Amino acid sequence: MTTAVFLGFIVFSLYLAIRSGKGHGAQSMHDFFVASRQFGAFLVFFLAAGEIYSIGTMVGFPGGIYAKGPTYGVWFLGYILLAYPLGYFLGPRIWKAGSRYNAITLPDLFKGHYGSRALELIVAGSSILFLLPWGQLQFTGLVAALKGLGWDFQPVYLILISAVLAFTYIAISGVRASAYIAILKDILMVVAIVMTGVAVGWKAGVGDVFHMASLQVSNHMDDTQLRFSMSTMLFQALGFYVMPFAVQNFFTAKSANTIRRTQVAMPLYMLMYPFLVLASYYAISQNLQLASPNEAFFAAAVRLLPGWLLGLVAAGAALSGLLVLAGICLAIGPIVARNLLPGLPEHRQKSGAKVVIVVYLLLSIVMTLLTPNLMLTLINTTYYGVTQFFPGVMVILFSLKVRPLAIALGILCGQVLAMALYISHADFGGINLGLISLAVNVAVAAAVHYAPRMMRMQAA
Repeated sequence: MTTAVFLGFIVFSLYLAIRSGKGHGAQSMHDFFVASRQFGAFLVFFLAAGEIYSIGTMVGFPGGIYAKGPTYGVWFLGYILLAYPLGYFLGPRIWKAGSRYNAITLPDLFKGHYGSRALELIVAGSSILFLLPWGQLQFTGLVAALKGLGWDFQPVYLILISAVLAFTYIAISGVRASAYIAILKDILMVVAIVMTGVAVGWKAGVGDVFHMASLQVSNHMDDTQLRFSMSTMLFQALGFYVMPFAVQNFFTAKSANTIRRTQVAMPLYMLMYPFLVLASYYAISQNLQLASPNEAFFAAAVRLLPGWLLGLVAAGAALSGLLVLAGICLAIGPIVARNLLPGLPEHRQKSGAKVVIVVYLLLSIVMTLLTPNLMLTLINTTYYGVTQFFPGVMVILFSLKVRPLAIALGILCGQVLAMALYISHADFGGINLGLISLAVNVAVAAAVHYAPRMMRMQAA
């Protein structure tokens, strides 16, 4: 029954992808990747939520609590809630900048505002590099989800099937398919999480679960943990809406006000997190021996839910990962076709982007098989690089005049420093390494921008 329900929802998702392309004819580059800027609030809302509440919600958050204790989940909740007000104010500006420069990708914004080929290449290249762990994150989550639910296949087969499905969604009608599937995915994900949490409370008792879990994990944060949580919330909130795929999602909206309306409703999704905490605590309280902390939520589901509901849980988890994979591919494809290969004619950019997408999926598969990681580590790695775009994006959104060289050197210094500190296991009393690197990024950009002026003043 579990497998039948799961396959039924996967087939239905393919039907939705096909249905999404009806009435739009042959898709142009802009329609395939940003829906010709025609989406209303309803589709933009589900498309954005589909990228935010991904497989990491069902795997990474419970896995982090299971592995590190409940205090480790504080930042996961905090940075999303802190990001939403930023999205309300910055999202419409991103849309306006995209419209002004006829942008499809994040590097298009940098090219349009700064007029620098070198800066465009830096943003394009590092976007692709730091989105590789995000693709690996989805594959890791999919494997953990399906194995945790009892499908004892070799990981390579699960990953290959997932990659084929993600590419199929994209090939059918691009971002329109993602938007339609996101509606189904969100319904399944929310129902799966709520039903699992309710089952924990019904069969094990909320009070008993919390009491048993508290005997094994600490709810106390020391000063180092507190600094890490607070600094990580701030750092990742700043990077939340400069993710290449997040920026591209904003470009699908038909107006700036459409984005404001979607951001107001986004926090409602946070109501499902208490149910995820319950499932995590249940796994801890029952001393469930897991192959990986990433399986914590699904271990609770398997113990407590009937077969048909497990099929729904599996479908919700699978579509959560597949949808984000599709979104990443839809961001990376045009970055290569438009920004790294600017001489490619527009009628060939879409087919070129599809080739790039296949290559990206293959690289993510190899990384997943060779270097499996706790999902929270993969999240941090991506943010170390992507959040360094934040100062440059702010310059664009507020139409400031800053030298392209300053922004380029700031980004490179921030990214290199972040990865060097991470690899060397540097410790600054718990302060997020990316936030320190972002401060250096801003300092370098400011120094390079004002250096000529200071030199002229000294010469005078």
